[in-house]
Amino acid sequence: VQLLVESGGGLVQAGGSLRLSCAASGRTFGNHIMGWFRQAPGKEREFVASINRSGTSTKYADSVKGRFTISRDNDKNTVYLQMNSLKPEDTAVYYCASRWHMVISDRPNEYSDWGQGTQVTVSS
Repeated sequence: VQLLVESGGGLVQAGGSLRLSCAASGRTFGNHIMGWFRQAPGKEREFVASINRSGTSTKYADSVKGRFTISRDNDKNTVYLQMNSLKPEDTAVYYCASRWHMVISDRPNEYSDWGQGTQVTVSS
């Protein structure tokens, strides 16, 4: 079990940028697939991005492709989400999650550990 703590959320104008961080506890971070998900009010939690254990393979939701970048630093037990060209529809609580597996997944139910979330609000 990993304890995951997100940070970096906030209020930004449309077109702006934010960088989210997710710090993980424990010594097995490098063995976990890491993912970012988001949930807007009244909507289901949706996939944003995922990264493999070594950081060499990534997957993105179509809605964020070309604007968001997921990366990780295994020495720091941290995964990042760089968000550029933000839109009001990106407004949501953003969660990081981990999966003890070798294969990237975009399904929330395949991730076992979750952070508490960080709010991202994009004003128009």
